[in-house]
Amino acid sequence: MRPPRFVALGDSLTEGVGDPVGDTWRGWAALLADGLAPADAPAEFTNLAVSGAQTRDVLERQTPAGLALRPDIVSVVIGVNDTLRCTFDIHAVAARLDQVYAAFRARDAVLVTACLPDPGAMFGLPGALARPLARRQRAVNTVVHALSERYGAVHLHAAEEEWLTDRALWSADRLHPGERGHRQLAVRFHALLAQEGLATGTAPAAEPEFPAPTRSASLWWLATAGTGWVARRCTDLLPQLLTLAASEVRHRARGTSARLDLSASHAAASALAALSGTEQPDAA
Repeated sequence: MRPPRFVALGDSLTEGVGDPVGDTWRGWAALLADGLAPADAPAEFTNLAVSGAQTRDVLERQTPAGLALRPDIVSVVIGVNDTLRCTFDIHAVAARLDQVYAAFRARDAVLVTACLPDPGAMFGLPGALARPLARRQRAVNTVVHALSERYGAVHLHAAEEEWLTDRALWSADRLHPGERGHRQLAVRFHALLAQEGLATGTAPAAEPEFPAPTRSASLWWLATAGTGWVARRCTDLLPQLLTLAASEVRHRARGTSARLDLSASHAAASALAALSGTEQPDAA
């Protein structure tokens, strides 16, 4: 039998940002690939993830390239960048993910997915700024949960509190895992796949191979590449985020913040209900 083919789709998280090896990024997907099959017949791995990608990019660019590779296993971990854009639309996100998942399952590929923590919590933003982003990420996670179940995906719950609060798992930018964090993702994905008999190689090592970046190196990254990243996101998102924050403050003063949560839940439920064959979940 030929070695399994593993194709990874997504954004900077799957590209491996935060886990540098030489002049390139490695990341959880590459670490996982090494454990999918025995060392004498390693898996064929292709990483199509691109930093900054949104669900539209995965659907229109990465999926056709991935299908052409005829993978046995495909990971689709995406959605955070959608929440950081002024064009965020949970209905569009749901429709795109539904098409991506369906395309690979139609080729009998094993689908691997994950829900993710919201960026506002990772950045430590003030409540009025963080809560709108949290609602968006919860909506994306709701959609990913539901569609993962619908398509029989191997799904990792990666939005829990423990993952957020362990500073040792995260890189200097507070948005991407460091090497230890990427290894934890790889270990957890491997365990889920091994339970299904889909990972037959040795599990990735949990402990880092390289020393953590020094404080000065982290500060240098934040002052160079990190500053550029923040500036690009602020240009696109900040005006709308300030409007959302103002609405947050008004509702909090009136004691009606629950309406915002309920509206976001209804939007996610409506997005799922709009997909053919998908039952509308309880908004509560």
